[in-house]
Amino acid sequence: MGDIEIRDDRAAGRLEAVADGEVVGRIEYFVLDAPGRALVPVHTVVEPAHEGKGVAGSLARGLYALAAREDSAVAPLCPYVVRWAERHPGDAPAAGPESARAAKEWLAAHPERF
Repeated sequence: MGDIEIRDDRAAGRLEAVADGEVVGRIEYFVLDAPGRALVPVHTVVEPAHEGKGVAGSLARGLYALAAREDSAVAPLCPYVVRWAERHPGDAPAAGPESARAAKEWLAAHPERF
């Protein structure tokens, strides 16, 4: 597998990992505007043929880099991103408890989205 390119499809709510022109993984997320701006990852998916190749970690790193460029927090609801953030605290600043609570409330109010 060649280099992984991370691209943001904001309209679809997906951060995609692309290798050799093929989408090999994605993080599905939404943007929370209150109480503060935050990206909220809900699911991380890696195509079976590409598991174990660092795709999910590249996506998580890319999500936090995107948030930093946008001066946004990340309030992860995705279990993989939560674990990744715990292992990489220097690259994954924690969102405040208010953002985490608001993210959970938003998702509960919009279950059809994910």
